[in-house]
Amino acid sequence: MFNLKRILMALVMGITAVSSVNANDKETPQTGGQYEQSGRYQLHYSALPTTLLTPKVASTYGIKRSSYNGFINISILDTLRDGNPAVSGKVSGKAVNLTGKLVELEFKEIKEGSAIYYIASIPFRHKEQFTIQVRAVNSEGLNSLVKFTQQFYVD
Repeated sequence: MFNLKRILMALVMGITAVSSVNANDKETPQTGGQYEQSGRYQLHYSALPTTLLTPKVASTYGIKRSSYNGFINISILDTLRDGNPAVSGKVSGKAVNLTGKLVELEFKEIKEGSAIYYIASIPFRHKEQFTIQVRAVNSEGLNSLVKFTQQFYVD
């Protein structure tokens, strides 16, 4: 099994380290690998080019690896339980570029050990910027909308 969790965490940490975000300004969309607290849950999110995945990892999880394809990664953590474990939910979303082009995001659930991820692909052109909205819900009271921007670059 390829450890997607390690790869995604390394990518998210790298993006987070170089991101500049005003976390107190809720009107400003967030960028990079971030999370938002929603009651007892943390919604972690990132948007990255698929070329950062190895061919084996992309193939294993059915992710199309291309210079013109990115992916949105969402995970939901329960902060009231010991170790903040990942929990399941229903994740949906959309992305809109600066010209108003709408991309409906189709998330698929990936389980790897105790880790749970929701991954959606997004095609893009060089320097294309999207405002991404993701809704996560579950039967235990989570109903949260996360909004952030991401600009993609062709390698």
